[in-house]
Amino acid sequence: MSSLNHRNPPFRAEHVGSFLRPDELLQVRHAWNDKKATDADLTAAEDKAVSQIVRLQQDLGFHGINDGEYRRHMFWGTFWSNLDGMEEIVGPDPEIFRAYVPDVAAFLEKNHKPGEAVVCTDKIRYSPAASKAHIEQIQYLQKILPKEKHDSIKLTIPAPTWYHLRYKEGKAYPKDVYKDDDEYFADVIAVFQKELLVLYDHGLRNVQIDDPNICYFCNSKMVEEFNNDPLNMIKADDLLAKYIDVYNKIMENVPQGLHVGIHLCRGNFVKSRHFTEGSYERIAVQLLEDLQVPTLYLEFDTEIAGGFGPLQHLPANKNVVLGVVSSEYPKLEDFDHTVARIYEAAQYIAKGSGKSEKESLNQVSVSPQCGFASHSSGNAVTWDDMVAKLKLVRRVADKIWPGEP
Repeated sequence: MSSLNHRNPPFRAEHVGSFLRPDELLQVRHAWNDKKATDADLTAAEDKAVSQIVRLQQDLGFHGINDGEYRRHMFWGTFWSNLDGMEEIVGPDPEIFRAYVPDVAAFLEKNHKPGEAVVCTDKIRYSPAASKAHIEQIQYLQKILPKEKHDSIKLTIPAPTWYHLRYKEGKAYPKDVYKDDDEYFADVIAVFQKELLVLYDHGLRNVQIDDPNICYFCNSKMVEEFNNDPLNMIKADDLLAKYIDVYNKIMENVPQGLHVGIHLCRGNFVKSRHFTEGSYERIAVQLLEDLQVPTLYLEFDTEIAGGFGPLQHLPANKNVVLGVVSSEYPKLEDFDHTVARIYEAAQYIAKGSGKSEKESLNQVSVSPQCGFASHSSGNAVTWDDMVAKLKLVRRVADKIWPGEP
């Protein structure tokens, strides 16, 4: 990785990708699901809503413009399900899942069986069908934004580890297809390297990978249950190291000029549900020192994420986007307190690096802690709440870094 921080992107005022869907869009999507609206009806509603959310981002002074994930039902979209060797199935057998993985546990505890899942059935290979939705999302933004704004367009994509941790040992892929995780991830790495190259060739210069799974390793209860699972061949921290190695191998082939950030959170489901808790302290060295990506989007909005102490491990050549404004709860954070928290975080970065607080602030941006609608139904906040939160993020950035985007 370069010894210099990548900047603009990330911008001083950032968001994490998803926004509340307008009621009109939700109504059309529900009608489409019920076969009472056509594909053309849905596309027209999506186009209108995307154009509106783009204008809102611009009006509020944001520069990493995206489409609000308005063309998706869930934040991970359709990439994985359209890869060769992966298949979406309805009504999967609950026995294939690790019951102690926090999002799986949250559903099983309520006696909710998974409605669908994407599973490996054969060798995983890149398919143009997997890129189709991503490309269409980029191209519409390029169509409605002036050319000088194209380099800041942000696309969110799912994690390379997404369909691994949740499955029991031996269930993430057929053993007659891959003999072990190394073989499996070798193909996953190749697929993600290809996807990033394809997106780059279509003009994308700013990508955010969403990976809630990494935060599960902050949860001591999950780690203990993973380590006590007799089926598992390795310990939880060794699996985390493997996941980080997957990212690092993907980064080896990233095109020059493509900014890559990884967003971590502790769950963000319908009506503001989170799935896990725990400070980054458990994984700070592996996450901040070993993971070779330019930018990390980290949540710090409530006590479930712990304090800023782990930021002492942030190397001088990486950025951190501090998610200190909640996208899950309607109460608006206090402006002065939020500004003070950014300075507090910079003090921890400075303590670890030996730099000044002012120098450490150069590595920092501010954002909501997650998206406002990782699921299309959205969080337990109103449209006005969302706008107020975004305005606060911009105001905080302007206070600390006046004149910077």
